[in-house]
Amino acid sequence: MSKVRVGMVGYKFMGKAHSNAYRALPMFFPNAAAKPEMKAICGRNPEGLEQARAQFGWESGETDWRKLIARDDIDLIDINAPSDAHKEIAIEAAKAGKHLFCEKPLALTLEDSKAMLDAAEAAGVKHMVGFNYRFAPAVQLAKKLIDEGRLGEIYHFRAVFLQDWILDPDFPLVWRLQKEIAGSGSHGDLGAHLIDMARFLVGEFKEVVGMGETFIKERPLPTSMTGLSAKGSKDAPRGEVTVDDATLFMTRFENGALGSFEATRFAAGHRCTNSFEINGSKGSVIFDFERMNELQVYFTDDAEDVQGFRRVLATDAAHAYMDAWWPAGHTIGYEHTFTHEVLELMNAIAEDRQPVPNFHDGVKCQEVLEAVERSVQERRWVALQELQ
Repeated sequence: MSKVRVGMVGYKFMGKAHSNAYRALPMFFPNAAAKPEMKAICGRNPEGLEQARAQFGWESGETDWRKLIARDDIDLIDINAPSDAHKEIAIEAAKAGKHLFCEKPLALTLEDSKAMLDAAEAAGVKHMVGFNYRFAPAVQLAKKLIDEGRLGEIYHFRAVFLQDWILDPDFPLVWRLQKEIAGSGSHGDLGAHLIDMARFLVGEFKEVVGMGETFIKERPLPTSMTGLSAKGSKDAPRGEVTVDDATLFMTRFENGALGSFEATRFAAGHRCTNSFEINGSKGSVIFDFERMNELQVYFTDDAEDVQGFRRVLATDAAHAYMDAWWPAGHTIGYEHTFTHEVLELMNAIAEDRQPVPNFHDGVKCQEVLEAVERSVQERRWVALQELQ
């Protein structure tokens, strides 16, 4: 087994998820083509960085990402810092000949994401974008059913990503609510996952029309932030929310299928409802990440007296990745999708191929994100060709 020496920029929510994946991979996937070595973790706050380094199991720490990139004992740069940092770090890492693993959305703008792709391609390095939900075994089953034609011609894709973590109007103004750092709100954070899932399962987008809203225009400035949580006082000075709280849009796919999408952080009672339904001429599937081990499946050719959606528990060895985990019926969770993602990345590097999804997929996702934003602003249908 070859080794890939990893340097990671970021140590909070996604930093923990990625670190756990690097640590779990050799234990559960000993036949992976390459093994990650957790060489160095990078962050601006020395105290927080050292705490994360020790907790997550990294060999060393750096407070300057430029020093991290310059190290000759690093093969791969993992970028899970806020979105506004992605472009500069990725381009400089590519120039230094480092492979790239970057969280979504790839960049703040389509132009920036294309620059990242161009830099990675020019340098000849491997590049991956972090759409982890592709790697749930039940989603892989949906993909298999579609690719094998068992759902027939696809007519509909409808998806929602519903959260409620900023429902309180006095929740602080975290960085995810600032356009200059995050790029967009629920649309780029949650909607990006739905867009990638649609591309993965159904195909490319042709045209979109959308609407969006920012329900709470101002929020208290935070005193501290960690992951999706923050502290502050409702009496603190307030700042402007510059991203969407909710965005909804419809699409027509290039293959003629129709799609509808909803991403919101204002759906009371929904902690993380990431769900899609696909309807075809021969059947349908329904997936909800809150029940991520299950896929609801319906086939039109079942006998009439037993027709209906069946619950398939995607935990048997017949399902993707599951032979590496537990006995049939023993479920897996959110963190396992990142381990599967890292497995694809390690294998791709060792096999000298591009992992999937990669920066090409990140750019395609950004095209749809910006087409929807243009539609919201101009109140019209926008063809994807306008951005290509």
